[in-house]
Amino acid sequence: MKLRDLGRVRQVFRRVRNSIAPGALILMYHRIADEDSDPWGLCVKPQHFAKHLEVLRKMVRPLQLHQLTQEMDAGTRLHRSVALTFDDGYIDNLQNAKPLLERFDLPATVFVSTGYTGQDREFWWDELERLFLQPRQLPETLQLKIEGQHYQWELGTDAHYSQEAFARDRLWQAEHQKTPSVRHSLYYSIWRLLQPLREEVRRQLLDELLTWADAKPQARATHRPLTQAEVLDLERESPIEVGAHTVMHPFLSALPISSQKQEIQQSKTHLEEILGHPVRSFAYPYGDYTKDTIAVVREAGFTCACSTNKGSVKRQSDRFQLPRVGVKDWDGDEFARRLARWFDV
Repeated sequence: MKLRDLGRVRQVFRRVRNSIAPGALILMYHRIADEDSDPWGLCVKPQHFAKHLEVLRKMVRPLQLHQLTQEMDAGTRLHRSVALTFDDGYIDNLQNAKPLLERFDLPATVFVSTGYTGQDREFWWDELERLFLQPRQLPETLQLKIEGQHYQWELGTDAHYSQEAFARDRLWQAEHQKTPSVRHSLYYSIWRLLQPLREEVRRQLLDELLTWADAKPQARATHRPLTQAEVLDLERESPIEVGAHTVMHPFLSALPISSQKQEIQQSKTHLEEILGHPVRSFAYPYGDYTKDTIAVVREAGFTCACSTNKGSVKRQSDRFQLPRVGVKDWDGDEFARRLARWFDV
């Protein structure tokens, strides 16, 4: 066989090997915290996260997200490579995640929604949880007008929510379990109604709910978003890189293209002003986007974007629809089992 032919055979072999190899994983976290109520399963306890990092240090090849995309472009075999990501920009990413990442010398990317930085308000889904799923007395009737439609709910005896009832129901998961009370049903119904709304409409309705519940908008210290100074601290002498996650965490597909451009470009510009360097990566809020959204992200100057589509990353994966695997509050043994299953080893 001629050397030229041998070279071609090797190229074909590498392409086939890379196409069938398990590929890389991008892990998706949100919070590193131990909360009494976590209806969307966003929290991983710090002690469990430490075990996750210990497992990753032993079992895989950790990479920064931008390094992963560079290796994809270079045609490098991605087998057993893992990148860590965090969505939203909670204070515990700095207080709890960063020290553990530094201890294990593992890189990560934190995607920040810039409109919440420095605001003494919680993310809207947390504000809703505080109103409905924490012990408090609420009025027996709730009336709202949403996008021209009138809604009315009756809480009945569930207008009162005791500490005992909270302790009984606090582990409820909105995605997988039946609602244990009228309050939980109401919480979930309003969450679904608010999620696709424009930010100004949603904020107005949240303000109405706060007034109705006789509650203040002030954020809990445990749930607050990062400030601008804390976003900068994330990267300081750290293996963490900051990425963009829009301004106000909208359902992008529900917005006109002009509004999508504002959300995407302004988040990038704002972070670059804070950090003093280009921001390369983006994550779609809720994993929601269209073909037009992808085009906007490309035009904004990002080099990659993460979705919430489940799966492993291959060399041929679309850099602007990178799949991720969501991580829950598993102990170290369960995390190791799942990691092995994801890699099919």
